[in-house]
Amino acid sequence: MRTALVIGTGLIGTSAALALASRGIAVHLADHDPGQARTAAALGAGTDEAPEGRVDLAVIAVPPAHVAATLAGAIRDGVARAYIDVASVKGGPRRELLALGCDLGSYIGTHPMAGKERSGPLAATADLFEGRPWVLTPTRDTDTEVLNLALELVALCRAVPVVMDADAHDRAVALVSHTPQLVSSMVAARLEEADETAVRLCGQGIRDVTRIAASDPGMWVEILSANPGPVADVLSGIAADLDETVRALRSLESADEDKRRGGAAGIEDVLRRGNAGRVRVPGKHGAAPATYEIVAVLLSDEPGGLARLFADAGRAGVNIEDVRIEHATGQQAGLVQLMVEPTAAAGLTAALRERGWSIRQ
Repeated sequence: MRTALVIGTGLIGTSAALALASRGIAVHLADHDPGQARTAAALGAGTDEAPEGRVDLAVIAVPPAHVAATLAGAIRDGVARAYIDVASVKGGPRRELLALGCDLGSYIGTHPMAGKERSGPLAATADLFEGRPWVLTPTRDTDTEVLNLALELVALCRAVPVVMDADAHDRAVALVSHTPQLVSSMVAARLEEADETAVRLCGQGIRDVTRIAASDPGMWVEILSANPGPVADVLSGIAADLDETVRALRSLESADEDKRRGGAAGIEDVLRRGNAGRVRVPGKHGAAPATYEIVAVLLSDEPGGLARLFADAGRAGVNIEDVRIEHATGQQAGLVQLMVEPTAAAGLTAALRERGWSIRQ
């Protein structure tokens, strides 16, 4: 691949363009908002000038509702040897293209499983896709050259290719992406009218659950409008669990011992099923989840504090597998949870204490 055209210079399109441009690909940028394309170009994602001839690959990075029309126009104009889209749904756009009479040999649907709460070119980074799954949905109609160009794009973005059927992909993202967004938003919505004293008690748990609720509503209306059935199916299952959980909690209020026992069993069941589901979430580098020991360190909110902590952990010869920070309410301090291999926890604790760090049990 030597040349590419990215149509749609939001977060995903601009990030892909930045990754390609950084690896020597001549990238052309187009957007319905010329100012947004100019912004992406100013960031080093390519040029907002139209290509003089046909490019090797056209990347369609527009909202799902506009994918089919944009692709059909690009294919009709013959702007590229191969065409991909990066929308978060795959089945619908392909069916729309078929209905428009497009020859789909030069097209493959793809979806990079990466994103941020922020949108637009200013949120884009060249490393957004590194190590992340990038789904490709080829069919028997897909030309080998087109598949190879799509795989080259994934490699240049340093992502991990995953081949799936388009409808299977849509059911999968309904479960692992689209439904979590709605559930996060629904939990966060409970905070809107909550008493201020309750909000001040917010800890890491509520922050974890509601983090993605900060996402752009307009963008998510477009995504959910393109995949409503599979998302509704997942939510129906959650709704059934919610109904059972509510009944179990009401039973725990009862004066009847048998009802309370049944209520406790119902709560335990949903929690245990949650445990079983959680362990299926891939761990570090996509491997099976690992069990880490937590070394909790009290850290003042000051420049360089976190760097010094990591440096001291490095001097102790311990690899930090993961890290979380829980900020203290009303204090200029936080609790840093360093996750390490169980065999390394005691040595790290001792080493950090020797260097003056306050370790919390």
